[in-house]
Amino acid sequence: MKSHTEYLWFSTKTKKELVPITKQVEEIVSRSGIKEGLCLISAMHITAAVLVNDYEPGLWQDIMEWAEKVAPERKDYKHHHTGETNADAHLKRLLIGHQAIVPITAGKLDLGPWEQIFYAEFDGQRRKRVIVKAIGE
Repeated sequence: MKSHTEYLWFSTKTKKELVPITKQVEEIVSRSGIKEGLCLISAMHITAAVLVNDYEPGLWQDIMEWAEKVAPERKDYKHHHTGETNADAHLKRLLIGHQAIVPITAGKLDLGPWEQIFYAEFDGQRRKRVIVKAIGE
């Protein structure tokens, strides 16, 4: 078994943003040479997430609005007593999840017909990274 690791770096233009990353992950899997295995895509910051869903901008807006309803920006979070102001971003990460695992079959990501991979930023406008680790044969 072998593994291959690369990092994707992001500095979003807005504080909250969904960034399509399927093409970059596909390129990493191709460079890995792995034909059968798994690809882990994991946000390495506690206010960001990774998700697999449809490539449809209306849905992206729905996802971000839904996350905002469940974990709204507000000033009365206990976390803010530490001097931070991003408690909602931490909660949104818990809601969406920090990583995804996608199968690799015949050297390619084995996604469903509408599935794409996204980086979800909830406290952006600064440099953050995602680890992409392909593992297999």
